[in-house]
Amino acid sequence: MRVYHSTASLDHDPQSFFRRGKTIAHPESAERYRLLHRSVLDADFDVRDAVDHGIAPLRAVHTPEYVDFIANGWNRRGEIDPAAVELLTTQFARPQMHRRPDGMLGLLGYYTADTSTPLRAGTWSAVYGAAQSAVSAADAALTEGVAYALCRPPGHHAFADCAGGFCYINNTAVAAQHLRAKTGKRIAILDIDVHHGNGTQGIFYESAEVLTVSIHADPSNYFPFYAGYAEEIGRGAGLGFNLNLPLPHGSGDAPFLQALGTALARVRSFAPAMLVVALGLDASEDDPLGVLKVTRAGFSQAGQAIAQLALPTVMVQEGGYLCPALPLNLIAFLRPFAR
Repeated sequence: MRVYHSTASLDHDPQSFFRRGKTIAHPESAERYRLLHRSVLDADFDVRDAVDHGIAPLRAVHTPEYVDFIANGWNRRGEIDPAAVELLTTQFARPQMHRRPDGMLGLLGYYTADTSTPLRAGTWSAVYGAAQSAVSAADAALTEGVAYALCRPPGHHAFADCAGGFCYINNTAVAAQHLRAKTGKRIAILDIDVHHGNGTQGIFYESAEVLTVSIHADPSNYFPFYAGYAEEIGRGAGLGFNLNLPLPHGSGDAPFLQALGTALARVRSFAPAMLVVALGLDASEDDPLGVLKVTRAGFSQAGQAIAQLALPTVMVQEGGYLCPALPLNLIAFLRPFAR
């Protein structure tokens, strides 16, 4: 199985994160990439550098103004502090606010949802490289049947015009839209990250051509809090093409795999040409940020069940944080797809 990655993933390495009232080491560190990259090399997968497809695939799902902000925001750091190591704000836009501001400090709050997504010197190169990995894997899946994109930073919390939850460019959405454009056919997205893929849902919420399905922890007291509920089923042309399957905190393999069965039945009924899996591994019982209890065997069974769909499939790395189980869970999930 082909694996696509970009060493530019190392260029973005935030050091701290304000979480639940405390400043902690940032969980979405460059070490995640090193660990996952080492694991696919050790597993003897066909590991390749991402091909540069340019900026058009990113602009196909994100607004031009937002892409420009992520690409060029660091160059405006002098407006805040020329000596800054990273750019963050403490003021965030809400839907009832009136207009987009001009100054950089205000733009940070306009285009980011929280304090987990700082702009740093290497942020753009990292997120651009991750998106190119997703597009490269999508192209490979068209011809090879399956591919894995080792994307870092992750992407499924990024909306068309907003970063959040460690995510800047929505790699899963970029891959899906790229496949949609290349095939002219319907695409399904299955997100198994412990956190709801709110950005992906938002991007395709009014589309009948991209089905979005997410299995995740109940968001009523867990990130992303404001989306991921079962009653969110799409809008307009997309009504009925969004399925959320929230699980009670503490759920292990049995409820996770039962929800997966429901998700796969919906994917089959949609009859897509291809499948994009938003591969979060933070549903693991060992994950430091997770609240579910999926075992390595559970991830293996999930991979087997998804592989049995026999659809051309691209897997895009989302969450999954530093712990000894992380690389083991990745390989357990990928093995059923190996060819």
